[in-house]
Amino acid sequence: MQGEQMHMARSSGHRSPWSAAATALLLLLPLARGSHEHERQQHEQDRILGLPGQPNGVAFDMYGGYVTVDEQAGRALYYWFQEADRGTADPDAAPLLLWLNGGPGCSSVGSGALEELGAFRVHTDGQTLLLNEYAWNKAANVLFLESPAGVGFSYTNTTSDLVVGDDRTAHDSYTFLVKWFERFPQYKYRDFYIAGESYGGHYVPQLSQLVYRNNIGVEKPYINFKGFMVGNGVTDDRIDTIGMFEYWWHHGLISDETLESGLKVCLDGSTLIKPSPECQKIMDKATEEQGNIDVYSIYTPPCKNGTPYARSRSRRRTLMLPPYDPCTAFYSTNYLNIPEVQRAMHANVTGSIEYPWALCSDPLYNNWTTVTPISMLPIYKELIGAGLKIWVFSGDTDTAVPLSSTRRSLAALGLPVKTSWYPWYMVPTEVGGWSMEYEGLTFVTVRGAGHEVPLHRPEQALVLFQHFLQGEPMPAEAKSAGVILLPSEKAQG
Repeated sequence: MQGEQMHMARSSGHRSPWSAAATALLLLLPLARGSHEHERQQHEQDRILGLPGQPNGVAFDMYGGYVTVDEQAGRALYYWFQEADRGTADPDAAPLLLWLNGGPGCSSVGSGALEELGAFRVHTDGQTLLLNEYAWNKAANVLFLESPAGVGFSYTNTTSDLVVGDDRTAHDSYTFLVKWFERFPQYKYRDFYIAGESYGGHYVPQLSQLVYRNNIGVEKPYINFKGFMVGNGVTDDRIDTIGMFEYWWHHGLISDETLESGLKVCLDGSTLIKPSPECQKIMDKATEEQGNIDVYSIYTPPCKNGTPYARSRSRRRTLMLPPYDPCTAFYSTNYLNIPEVQRAMHANVTGSIEYPWALCSDPLYNNWTTVTPISMLPIYKELIGAGLKIWVFSGDTDTAVPLSSTRRSLAALGLPVKTSWYPWYMVPTEVGGWSMEYEGLTFVTVRGAGHEVPLHRPEQALVLFQHFLQGEPMPAEAKSAGVILLPSEKAQG
């Protein structure tokens, strides 16, 4: 199978800093002195000195490379790290953010880094880069991870690894973090957050739970985990499905009959990743009724070139998307397939990936194990109880994980309301979206954004991220472009 070959490395010649004994690592024990020294050397080898087509004015350091998470299986995850932009933040003091895209089976480098919140966007020529004015490294050090193995540049030497699910993805990502902090010890004890979107609605809470639980009883954990944020995320299969069909119907995308049959059939034994055959027929009917639209941003014209995703729209859609410029995914796909780019990024270092780099992996999606939790709500309850900072946000023009799904899922938590629904503003004349605060969780919508909020509404997304880091509610009123009021201040006025 082409997709399988694409992510199987025929040798283990990447720069692995770990011996076979590390497979059974005790995650919170200190490493041997020799390993520390090896990691420091690896840190410098991972430094990216420059990228082909890179613009002038780059005021931040970058690193990219592999971290082996299972030596015996030959499983290695690729990362791209963009330190904070020195023009707007101090990389030695700014927090650290891990970003995870979903799919399952889609790339955080190709999507998150090059199409959404990363420091660069790819020009329409597919060969040169532009600086992203609203990159999230304006406020934090941002780490993009290709997970699980088989996604993007991450790979495995073991064919069976391509049958994967939530549990191993979370544990591999945790192993990656432990080893990455050894490679970058200056980020130990730094405020650390995890964020992601789409099927990242599973990845982010599950990894957050693992980090939180492994920190219990540790007086001063070096993974100084403070909280997480999820955008347009899969939360609870049953509730999300109800909200999805409702959104389609309320936006005139499907018939009365499809709404009725979907709510009857797709709530009985189906999941979002593995719908039953009966539910799949209804999904196919809904796709037919929706016509040729961008289902991830319903008011955006679709790309005339089609889609660079391997999956066709006639099947269950991936929970990633073609972006605001509907052809952007083609640009990043072209760029990451340039050999000079891969060499500069220290990706595909063995040259063993014989097939083109792809944004999403069919083998992973098709073989995703059904042994996976269908609801993240118990994890939310646990981590809310732990006092972590938790924000959820939604672009309101997305049909894959629509606003109505997220609102229903959050309501199911039964949390007391702290601040009722209100519009938030960036300038006095325009609503940026809506927000409400529960006890222990903040929910924000971004007006006019699709599935990938940082792509469709980059300026609003950066403001959202900055308020998340600061722990401040979204501004309820803007007297001018430079003066904003928080909900509590507005009430006092």
